[in-house]
Amino acid sequence: MIPDQAHDVVQLRDVSFTWPGQHRFNITIDEFVLQGNEHLLLLGPSGSGKSTLLSLLAGIVQPRAGDIRILGTDMTALGSAARDRFRAEHFGIIFQMFNLLPYGAVVDNVLLPLRFAPGRRARAIEAGGVEKEAHRLLTALGIEEELHTQPAAQLSVGQQQRVAASRALIGAPEIIIADEPTSALDRDRQRDFLDLLFSQAHKVGAALIMVSHDSSHKERFGRTENLRDMVCISKEDVS
Repeated sequence: MIPDQAHDVVQLRDVSFTWPGQHRFNITIDEFVLQGNEHLLLLGPSGSGKSTLLSLLAGIVQPRAGDIRILGTDMTALGSAARDRFRAEHFGIIFQMFNLLPYGAVVDNVLLPLRFAPGRRARAIEAGGVEKEAHRLLTALGIEEELHTQPAAQLSVGQQQRVAASRALIGAPEIIIADEPTSALDRDRQRDFLDLLFSQAHKVGAALIMVSHDSSHKERFGRTENLRDMVCISKEDVS
């Protein structure tokens, strides 16, 4: 399913979350909305609530209170297993550390999400076949064909990043989350990577959320938000 650009694909309202521990961190988000096909840059340093916000969006953690709706689904009404299935079907995530299987072939790393997401698998088959689509994405993102069957560990950092992006995009998930994806690249490679990421996200009609501490990227995005303006963090000592 390709999201309608005029409709909200993400809605958070009056959300609060508490990280437990001796020094509890309370996080509140009054409102956050993302439309289909929108490309959003979230700016914020470490400790600004980035990881918590992404975890709430993807259903990795549940809020203490508030409303989280993704593609019209009330995430707070889903159990843990249902949230995992929903995340696999509808989110493509580019992790900061890539999280590739180091000894798995590059193409197998790209195909991995389809094992847990029958809807994405069906869309990849519709696009011409799962392996064909994996090879297409890898080539489109600058990974030469002779590398597709090599272990991921043999690739450079920049190449591994593009494999991670291919994995996130396969099967046309509606929402792409990119967590500091350019932090390990020089300026020229950052620009090239973003060009490719935008092109492929547009091709599958995905909304894109990229989190970064680097404000120089904001001219590339249709919308930029500062996490410190969105997320309120307070600390509570627990005796």
